[in-house]
Amino acid sequence: MTWAKRWVRGACALGVLGSLVASAAPRATPPAFSAETVRARARELAQKPYRAPAPLPQGAFAGLTYDQYRDIRYRPERALWREAGLPFQAQFFHPGLFYPAPLPMHEVEGGRVTAVRFSPQLFTYGPLVKEPPPSSVEGFAGVRLSGPINRPDYYDEIVVFLGASYFRALGRGNVYGLSARGLAIDTALPEGEEFPLFREFWLEKPRPGADRAVVHALMDSPSVTGAYRFVIIPGERTVMEVEAVLHARKPVKRLGVAPLTSMYLFGENDRGSAEDFRPEVHDSDGLLLWMKDGEHLWRPLQNPSQLSVSSFQVKGLRAFGLLQRDQAFPSYEDLEARYDKRPSVWVEPVGEWGPGTVQLVEIPTHEEVNDNIVAYWVPEKPFGPGAPLSLSWKLHWGSEAPERSQVALSTATRIAAGSTPGARRFVLEFSRGGPEGGEGPVEAVVTASSGQILRPIAQHNAATGGWRATFELVPAAGTPAPIELRCFLRRGTETLTETWSYPWTP
Repeated sequence: MTWAKRWVRGACALGVLGSLVASAAPRATPPAFSAETVRARARELAQKPYRAPAPLPQGAFAGLTYDQYRDIRYRPERALWREAGLPFQAQFFHPGLFYPAPLPMHEVEGGRVTAVRFSPQLFTYGPLVKEPPPSSVEGFAGVRLSGPINRPDYYDEIVVFLGASYFRALGRGNVYGLSARGLAIDTALPEGEEFPLFREFWLEKPRPGADRAVVHALMDSPSVTGAYRFVIIPGERTVMEVEAVLHARKPVKRLGVAPLTSMYLFGENDRGSAEDFRPEVHDSDGLLLWMKDGEHLWRPLQNPSQLSVSSFQVKGLRAFGLLQRDQAFPSYEDLEARYDKRPSVWVEPVGEWGPGTVQLVEIPTHEEVNDNIVAYWVPEKPFGPGAPLSLSWKLHWGSEAPERSQVALSTATRIAAGSTPGARRFVLEFSRGGPEGGEGPVEAVVTASSGQILRPIAQHNAATGGWRATFELVPAAGTPAPIELRCFLRRGTETLTETWSYPWTP
């Protein structure tokens, strides 16, 4: 027997022996995990100085162009839980471009956690990219969950977590539109907004036949840390149950809870100078406030000429949201963007949030690629170091409201020249619905913070089955802008519609 053959046989013997030893050695048990694991991490993190996440190593796709980044695709056949045939699958986003700091991802099964490792084999790299990144990359840019939401034999996207603390979800038949965020800090303040980041994710492996997915996230920023738990229940309306425990490193001037971010370029009430074949371009057309006493307030969105911040003091908030009420294709005529299929999002507080303010921020924009609308709830009590703030809410994503309104809804706002110089005429449409029957005339109740209201009229709209309200506003000379307008319809003492609210700038 030659030396070479003896070496091969010896190596094989050592290999077998090594395999036997390895199989006999006990494997390390994965660490335990629960929601408290993330809460403890957030609590500990708040006691330390803020450290920004480490960026990608040099040469590891940190300088990708937009087209190059789009040339990287996750392999669907490598989706997490695909081979197990579970009702949800997870795919991951490649780091780079707008997402230069990779995020650790974990899978949780049976109360134990294991890391989901980055590998170039999970992705395809198109001709614009040429070659995969070095093996030193760890983590991903974000994650998407898919499932059979529209048909039983196909896994559609349901929710995406990607960028800062942003995430988006879909109801049945929707296409992506507005986004939600984990938290908004100092939005629209002169010092500039602070954008918290989700720093780490844990995905619970769903059981066979499960109707919901569970995601945990650790949030961090210079001012606030937080532990989040999301329960995602897809359907006609996809419901997300959110639990958040927040810790402050330092006092926060403006804490925006359950923030929603959307886009409004123009609509029937605010065409601006748009020269566009499309009648309207927006992801959302209004802000809804729903009080616990049953009152509805509807604020149509605008694309203002300068930054606008509107505040609505609320004591008994049942829900608020940015809605896409107009779902008629002829209102948009856009075959690609399909704004008629964009979802609305309702924020439903769980438990008692206490007194606070819903704020609407409208930012000027000239392009539909820019999100220029933000809405969130600001607690009345200041938030700073000390006791944590624990809040829960539900997000309802879809085309239909979570509950049927007991009053008729505002569906359109149109503005034109009035009958006298300087006057403006407002024509408001309300849906069919609200209290049935009743006797006596219907009147339009209109108020203005300044100026004079002329000829308020309520008419039944035979074409829609709803109602139309018209009035004129004559601004007073030297009136400070904007003028706050409100209108609702009533019959005697009975309120028939929600309250339409609008800031008019002469």
